Amino acid sequence: MKIRYPLATVAPYGPDDKTVTKLAVGIIEKSGESSALKRWGGTNVASDEKVAREMFSFMRQHGVKTVTTAPAILGCPHEEGEDFLTGEDCPFCPFWKGKQGSGTTDKRWKAMGPLRAEPLGSSYRFRLP
Repeated sequence: MKIRYPLATVAPYGPDDKTVTKLAVGIIEKSGESSALKRWGGTNVASDEKVAREMFSFMRQHGVKTVTTAPAILGCPHEEGEDFLTGEDCPFCPFWKGKQGSGTTDKRWKAMGPLRAEPLGSSYRFRLP
């Protein structure tokens, strides 16, 4: 699929690699230019209809043409530099110790599959492949 801009990136986060408790949607107007970011959190965030509608509305407001979704949960839901020190492990999510953030040496990121890309249709539903 050809990537068309504006592009939305959907990134899932959670306390482990199986539980999504936060979704972040970033908008990229054109290659290399971020313009907006919005986050949703909660225990059922990945299956919550209200969140799906809000994400879709956010993407539509920014004229999104392509949506990319990460192929796996990217890390813990806490913000590096905000909830814990930059370069340190998150003290709240022991599962991710040494596996995320700017200080990671975890090699699983190199083995991760490609982003899923799809055109933004008449609705949006988050799903991991």
